[in-house]
Amino acid sequence: MFRTWYRRLLLSYFPIFLLTVTILIFASFVFINDISRMETKKADRISASYVRDSVDRTIKEAELSVLEAVERSEVYKRYFNTQSQPDQATVYAVAQSLRNLIQESSYIQSVYLYDRVNGSVLTETGRKELEGFTDEDWIRAMTASGRVPEGWQPVRDYRSDLFQQTPIRVLTTNKAMPLPFGSGGVLVINIKMSALEQLIDSMVNQQLSFMTVLDSKGNTIYQAHSDADGAAHGKLLNTLHLERNGWTFESGIKGGNLFSWVSVISYLWVAIAVGTVVCAILYLVYVTRRNYKPIQVIMNRIEGHHIRKLDHSTDRPDEMMLIDGVLEDLINHMTDYDTKTRENLLLQRSKLFTDLLHSERLDQATRRLEELSPLTGANASSRFMVMLAEINRYEQVFGDRYTRGDQNTLKFALMNVFQELARNAELQAWAEWVGTERAAILFLATGSDKEMEAKIRSFAEDCRSWVEQNLRITLSFGIGPAAAGPELIRESYAAAEYVMQHKLLIHEDVVWAESRETRQPLLETYKYLQMIAEFVKQFRTSSSQWREQLEQIFAVFEQDFLKDEEIYSLIQALLQMLSREVAVMSEQLQDELSAEKALIRLKPLEEAESIGEVKTILFEYVTDLFRTYVSASETKSYRAMVNEMKDYIEENFANPDLSLKHLSDRFQISGKYASYLFKTEFKMKFVDFLTELRMKEAQQLLEETDYPLQDIALQVGYANAISFGRVFKRIAGITPGDYRTAKRREAAAKSEAQE
Repeated sequence: MFRTWYRRLLLSYFPIFLLTVTILIFASFVFINDISRMETKKADRISASYVRDSVDRTIKEAELSVLEAVERSEVYKRYFNTQSQPDQATVYAVAQSLRNLIQESSYIQSVYLYDRVNGSVLTETGRKELEGFTDEDWIRAMTASGRVPEGWQPVRDYRSDLFQQTPIRVLTTNKAMPLPFGSGGVLVINIKMSALEQLIDSMVNQQLSFMTVLDSKGNTIYQAHSDADGAAHGKLLNTLHLERNGWTFESGIKGGNLFSWVSVISYLWVAIAVGTVVCAILYLVYVTRRNYKPIQVIMNRIEGHHIRKLDHSTDRPDEMMLIDGVLEDLINHMTDYDTKTRENLLLQRSKLFTDLLHSERLDQATRRLEELSPLTGANASSRFMVMLAEINRYEQVFGDRYTRGDQNTLKFALMNVFQELARNAELQAWAEWVGTERAAILFLATGSDKEMEAKIRSFAEDCRSWVEQNLRITLSFGIGPAAAGPELIRESYAAAEYVMQHKLLIHEDVVWAESRETRQPLLETYKYLQMIAEFVKQFRTSSSQWREQLEQIFAVFEQDFLKDEEIYSLIQALLQMLSREVAVMSEQLQDELSAEKALIRLKPLEEAESIGEVKTILFEYVTDLFRTYVSASETKSYRAMVNEMKDYIEENFANPDLSLKHLSDRFQISGKYASYLFKTEFKMKFVDFLTELRMKEAQQLLEETDYPLQDIALQVGYANAISFGRVFKRIAGITPGDYRTAKRREAAAKSEAQE
């Protein structure tokens, strides 16, 4: 049945398909050929235009080079302006100039001057009489009418000397001399036709195209490559004119018969192609009507299933739309079913993995393992091992660097890496993510414990190395002991989880856990807080033993095998207690112990991989704090001393014996240190401060009392009035007596003004 239907369709459609495609291909070829013909004509026109312009430019350049030289040189004017015979120097100079012009241009055959007055000709070789000159016929024909013909003349034969047997074809132009409209003579310029012919040959492709140059009367001047091909045979495509000398350039391609034939029949083949397509359409309609019966049977069955839907519809749907709708519904149902089945399988598998790790719903664990897990041959008597893989510094190197979508992609890639490397290590592995930064891998043990340990260690090292090289992240692995049966998988998982909680103290990338390591002792918080309080006390008293106390705290951390999170929690408690005790000493300490500053300083703690690195980072931070604390403590002590010294000076400035030595004896410090403290705090020397106090008191006594100067000197700390007067004048600028007189005059003037 199938074979018969297949042959019927094949024999029905294939011949007409083959014929139609063949005709269309040939029609396309003819159409493309027609386009190529137009493009060929266009390209030939461009090429011919270039040849014409090159010839025109060459003739023009040769003419201009001669005319410019004649115009610039004064010897030509002297030659024609002389009433009598020109002198030999002028003749020689003109001949030399003509030789130079001929030598400088490869296109100039000859240049000579005809002198009407003297009836002589001057060439590059010297002055000659017209009678007997090789080009005498041309000159006489040119001057017979009395007016020199303008422009380029038709191509003619030219003999350079009487002994030349074969004439040379040249293109000649005449110029009345002296330039531009003189009547004294004629300048004759002859261009080599052979040079122009070589120029044309160099730009015409001998195998593909031809070019013929005609004069103004239609006579052939030159045909490109005529020496090889003779007359041109081909399709004439373009005709161009050269206005300068009336030439016509005809160009085309050789082998033009085929070109013309294809051009003639191109539209015929297009008509044949259109007719073929129409016939093919009619034939396809005929064959389709004959072979539609099996499709009609299918349509009847489809309509039978949808009879109710058709009864309620006013418009009968198109048959193909009906088929399309049925197929689309079927595909959608199958796709939805496959998607739900796959999602349900993945959810059940993930749920089974979680149940095995936490020993939940184990009543049907064996059956679920056989149906859902990727572990082949897993049963109730199988042995299993659990390995945990954790991304180190997850937030820094993974969470902050990648977006949520990239993180999911990389995690999926990690799962594939685990599975692929496990197959390479001949291990049956089942990997699932059990946390944001942690994945669990369940191995089915197929050999002895030592063999499995060696394979799993090698697998973990390969995973760690591959991920570090290709993904630029590092992993840590904790491996639990073998578990006999699904019920004991939880113990292997707990052991692996226990060692992963102590990465700082273990400080290994791959750690094998023992069954006894699953213990979880309670944290003796009181013992650690006592040690931290003792450390803070020694720090606050500036005792150097705080270092030994901090070393002891870390030793206890290692001895009690604390978890990483417990170590970080106790370090945080230590910093908080230290902040409460010493931050009040200064603003700098408050800033250093602030939450923001401490977070920045202790940021490397999050990246530490061992307890030694944690201790080093914390010791550096606490050492900096201790220096700041000691500096603040010393600053607070000397400031109190300086303030006490200031108060003492203000109360005893009248004492003549008050000096730095007196202060050093009084406050039990050296005189130099007392001077340093005083200058540091008040920005002035002790002597200046004391003098300022005494002078203020002396000014007040001079203004308000009539005490003699000797008494005032004694009251402000000077032994005699002379010393007092000298110091007062240095400070105030006048003597004490003059100061008193001036102040009283000011007071009297002020009183009179008020009255």
